[in-house]
This record gives sequence, structure tokens and C-alpha cells, in this order.
Amino acid sequence: MRRFFLVIVALAAVLAAAGWFLSAPARLPADATAGLEGDPGRGERIFLAGGCASCHAPEDAEGEERRVLAGGHRLDSEFGTFVAPNISPDPEHGIGGWTLAQFADAMMRGVSPDGRHYYPAFPYTSYAKMEMQDVADLWAFLQTLPAADVESAAHDVSFPYNLRRGIGIWKRLYVDDAFVMTHAGTAQLERGRYLVEALAHCAECHTPRDRFGGLDPERWMEGAPNPSGEGRIPAITHDALGWSASDIAWYLESGFTPDYDSAGGSMADVITNLAQLEAADREAIAAYLLALN
Repeated sequence: MRRFFLVIVALAAVLAAAGWFLSAPARLPADATAGLEGDPGRGERIFLAGGCASCHAPEDAEGEERRVLAGGHRLDSEFGTFVAPNISPDPEHGIGGWTLAQFADAMMRGVSPDGRHYYPAFPYTSYAKMEMQDVADLWAFLQTLPAADVESAAHDVSFPYNLRRGIGIWKRLYVDDAFVMTHAGTAQLERGRYLVEALAHCAECHTPRDRFGGLDPERWMEGAPNPSGEGRIPAITHDALGWSASDIAWYLESGFTPDYDSAGGSMADVITNLAQLEAADREAIAAYLLALN
């Protein structure tokens, strides 16, 4: 009996050590951002495409107030309520004390400067596909925005989801920098794929998730339940939409559908951002969506 007990203890120790190793935060290579200089002008375009203000600006902010990234937006889900943090350049309450390398780790690996896993309510599962120069440009632009002396609110997440270390295992299953559309035959489709799958992270809302909260690539953009539990987010594949390329591009600029209905809810906020991009970007998004069967 004593030998059996020792075997069980040893096995438990091995499993615990393996779990600790597999769940460890994985950062980018040390030289990933070496020599990069960010351009704030280009970074503004990344900021708009990524919809940063949609989560990190104060609720109901308009105009220039949308660029005060004090956080506070609440994201309800079956796993708990996540609260967007302050990402303004404030050195104490925001990210003003970070380096570009730390920012890149957060954006593309979901790892904080102190080595904690971020919850995937922060869509680093999509941002993992970003080009490093775009990360540097976004970082440069964020430094030009107003600092906000507002402390980030805590998430409201209960056991076992409050154990962040387990997110490391989740990341091994669901974080991938490969594109879902494996072949984009034109420059326009490549741009649309990058905007939709990486920067604008459309799949985070429009693609169903499995029981563990990971996106299901087999049902890409086929619509999903609203994480808040209210209603359903629509499918945006070619067959589901039934719109032309010009219909889609116009909707992303104006918020009006071909039937003269208007975007509401969080999509209205998305359009506020996308409407400020170049027309070619909205046309590239339309081309991508029409290429989805």
C-alpha cells in the first residue's frame, strides 16, 4: 500500500510539472521587434481597423473622446464578465511604461509584461496573425494619444476561470498564426484576409465557438450566439449575406444595408471605425467575404 501511495504521489508530481510547463507563457523571440521604428500615421490606420476604441474608450464616448483609452467596457460571457483595461500612455495606470517588445507580446501572444496570461476576451487569437511592423506602427500611434489617470477595473470571473495559468493550455489548442483562408489569389483578397482575420478580428464575434471557447474554423463566419446571451450575431458568408461587393462596402462605410436598414449594437461602433479607412480597405473586406462559401 505504501508503494502504491508513493507511485500515485510521484505520478501526480510528474503530471503537475508537465501541466506547469505546458501552461507557461510563451513570448515572442527576443529579437522580434529589434530595429523596428513605428510610424504613428500608419498606426492610426491599424488603430481604426483593429477597433481599439470600441473596447477601450469610455462608454458612449464620441469624437476625440474615443481616443482616450481609459477602458471600462464590459464584455459579458458564459465564462464571466471581462472589463477592458486602460491602454492609454499613462505610465502608472495605462501602458506608458511598457516597451514595444512587451506590447508585441501582449498583442500577439496574450502575455503581460509581468508574465501573466491575458484572457482571450482580448482578441490576441486574431492579432497573432499581425505583421510586426503594424504592431510597431500601432504602438507609435498609441503614444500620441491622451494619458488617462484611471485604474483598470478587475474582471468578474469565478473558479476555475480565474486560474489564469490554465489559459496557457488553452492557447496551445487555439492560438495559431495561420490564416483560415489558405489561398488568396489576388492582392485584394490578401488584403481582405489580413483585415478580416487579423486586424478587424471579425471571427471573434461572427464564428461559433466550441465548449471551451475556441473558434471553430469549420464554421468560419457562420454566425454565433451573442456572448451576452441576448440574440445571435449573424453569418457573414457569401451565401448568408446575398449582397454584392458594393453593398458590403457601402454598409461598412455608411451602416446602411441594401434594404435601408441600419446597423445597430456593437456593429454600429465597428462601422464608425471602418468608415474612416480607405475605400480600398472596405472593398478588400467585401471581396474576402464574397470568397467565403
